Amino acid sequence: MTNRVVITGMGIVCPVGNDVGSTWRALLAGASGMAGTTIFDATTFPSTFGAEVKDYDFTMFTENPQLHACANRGTRFAIGATAQACRQAGIEIETDKPGDGIDRRRMGIYLGAGEGSVDNDNFFGAIASAWDDENHQMDWSAWARVAFGKMGPMVELEQEPNMPASHLAVFTGARGITRSCLTACAASTQAVGEATMLVRRGKADIMIAGGAHSMIHPLGVSGFNRLTALSTRNDSPRTASRPFSASRDGFVLGEGAAIVILESLDSAKKRGVEILAELLGFGSSSDAFRVTDMHEEARGAVQAMEAALADANISYKDIDYISTHGTATSENDSIETLAIKKVFKERAKNVPASSPKSMFGHLIGAAGCAELITCVLAIRDNVLPPTINLTDPDPQLDLDYVPNKARKAKVDTAMSESFGFGGQNNVLIVRRYRE
Repeated sequence: MTNRVVITGMGIVCPVGNDVGSTWRALLAGASGMAGTTIFDATTFPSTFGAEVKDYDFTMFTENPQLHACANRGTRFAIGATAQACRQAGIEIETDKPGDGIDRRRMGIYLGAGEGSVDNDNFFGAIASAWDDENHQMDWSAWARVAFGKMGPMVELEQEPNMPASHLAVFTGARGITRSCLTACAASTQAVGEATMLVRRGKADIMIAGGAHSMIHPLGVSGFNRLTALSTRNDSPRTASRPFSASRDGFVLGEGAAIVILESLDSAKKRGVEILAELLGFGSSSDAFRVTDMHEEARGAVQAMEAALADANISYKDIDYISTHGTATSENDSIETLAIKKVFKERAKNVPASSPKSMFGHLIGAAGCAELITCVLAIRDNVLPPTINLTDPDPQLDLDYVPNKARKAKVDTAMSESFGFGGQNNVLIVRRYRE
């Protein structure tokens, strides 16, 4: 027997809101989360702006902040998103004796999480102070004196991608399967998809799944700039993210966390919690092409989309809305449009497909789950978030991208797409819950 999997809780921390309600209101209003970078001095970088989380204090979500004092920036976002999702799903946190009736041995975590940002000032300061200019080599004894004196003991450990999931296990008391993945921009979609499969197979009753990431630091920004992947529209950050536009010039780097509570239908009914939607299908593939470019015939994207439809046991004709990857890079938007046309055939131009990244930027490892949450909200409210800044459509991209304004529409079933660097493709299908 295969378990049906439902969503019973959601939480988000992102550049346009630090909870689901404020984020959804901002998206429907077409608000932009882009502004000049404040996390570090980026004035000499090709991109001087990003989409930062604002006015966030993770200690507002935990009674034991000291347990997470070493947590990196992305992990701190994940703590807030997880607290929100657990609260909605009726899951008690930070207690040794929970009264919610959930067997913690049957509750797990699957997180698409990024590496933490290095303590750049002290790290590179240690390098500079230990460099032997005369001999052109490092003086490691000098390095040790500086590094051990200034850098925290957890600085290396917190670079490990599994650490965010470990923090969430401590936070929630989850003692079941705990996994993490780092498949670039597709990570949280993969995490949710594979967590769904675990619940289906009866390996867990509940999975806390999603993603968390922050790459707004000198190494992250310079790396994406060197790949020419970031917008350099420094004179107009708020209009810089332009998916499917003729003037698009790259994505805007964002940060944040998004978490959903996945639960077997039997468990949700037994606990009497509200069911927000049903996770119906998951498809995954690799382009097996290049590490930075999508296959020009969209073969990996098409394969993942078709696999998700097959897993859901539905037709492309049943999809009411597509939450696109929609990064605003020239390559992604063109190839994603081609993939939609190949999969949706005669319906391609009639299925609305928008990009929330036009508003909250590219959340990298957290992007997919954040966009899945917008799909659940679109189903709940029968309204579609827009693709903003779409004032000069690319004539080669001729689908319905819901330009500039939210739109009322009947939505029962939605597809959420994530395509990551390295050719990682993951797609989810979510449907309005029905008995």
